[in-house]
Amino acid sequence: MLEIIQTLSAIALITLLSLPLLIPKFTTWLKTSKSTLLQTLRLQQKDTQTTEIISLRIYPIKSCRGLQLNSTKLTMQGLELDRRWMLIDAKTTDFLTIRQIPEMTLINTALSEDGQNLLVTFTGAKDKQISIPTHPDPTWLEANTTLSQVKIWDIETDGYVYGADINEPFSAFLGRDVCLVYKGPTPRVMRGNGDPRLLGRTQSVNFPDVHPVLIASEASISELNAQLVKNGAEAITIERFRPNIIVRGSTPWSEDSWKVVRIGGGGAGEVGKPLDIDVVARCTRCQVPNVTPDTGEKHKNQPWDTLMSYRRIDEGMRYKPCFGMLCAPRGEGVVEVGMRFDVLEETGSHQYIKGF
Repeated sequence: MLEIIQTLSAIALITLLSLPLLIPKFTTWLKTSKSTLLQTLRLQQKDTQTTEIISLRIYPIKSCRGLQLNSTKLTMQGLELDRRWMLIDAKTTDFLTIRQIPEMTLINTALSEDGQNLLVTFTGAKDKQISIPTHPDPTWLEANTTLSQVKIWDIETDGYVYGADINEPFSAFLGRDVCLVYKGPTPRVMRGNGDPRLLGRTQSVNFPDVHPVLIASEASISELNAQLVKNGAEAITIERFRPNIIVRGSTPWSEDSWKVVRIGGGGAGEVGKPLDIDVVARCTRCQVPNVTPDTGEKHKNQPWDTLMSYRRIDEGMRYKPCFGMLCAPRGEGVVEVGMRFDVLEETGSHQYIKGF
């Protein structure tokens, strides 16, 4: 009996003396297990946020009709040629959009077969067509444009203003004196949520309102259309929101929490390295989506009223509804319809910040 007691006492003493060595190992095991569990959960979450690109759209002239592409290049300023041009008031040099002139959506854009020229036509005016280089060289710009200061929102930037032969058809169609402008060489640095102090890098844009890329979800437009029909309104196309990248999606409005997304993943047929994109803000909407792209007519209420009823979700701008996500690419490369689209990180802290 005494031997048993002595043996147990020895075991207890050894265990007690070993605790300082065992506790760190146990703690390390616990941390490792926790890390593995969290990683597994993230991977599971990532799997549920994997989808594909179903449409790519660019709008070469701001607020005019855009076009769909099967493949294009993602640049640091957005999809290639997107919002590279805009129209300004000839006297004030202020930019013009569908907000003031809904008929701008009846100005159509297309690319020539070789992609070297932007072709502009005007709905209802078959005799008018404009062709200008998509990538004009300095010699062409010097001969056909004037570098000047133009205004977009409350900021001045430079732009190459085209001459009368190009501007006349736009002015005649819109019934006012306007000028077409090609973005000049001075960078237009992002503001608001894309401000260098927030984004962590200095990034510029062409002529979009705020940020280079707008991503939208097919699942969300489907859910919105269900709400519109329920309210006695007609379903609409996603073109009304003028997105650049449309993904298939699985859950409506899951994009509200996206923080970092990735295009491409080395799948079959995919070329180049994956492209990571920072999702910097929700896109708060004006009433541009009320304009029917085919007719230029603006509906008095929809989809604005329906969106306002349940999509005022951003504390940074509570008086506007949200649809789509504003993004800033981290790199450049080819993007194509059918490419894999992954959500890498999510956040619950999105808040729209007006430019400062």
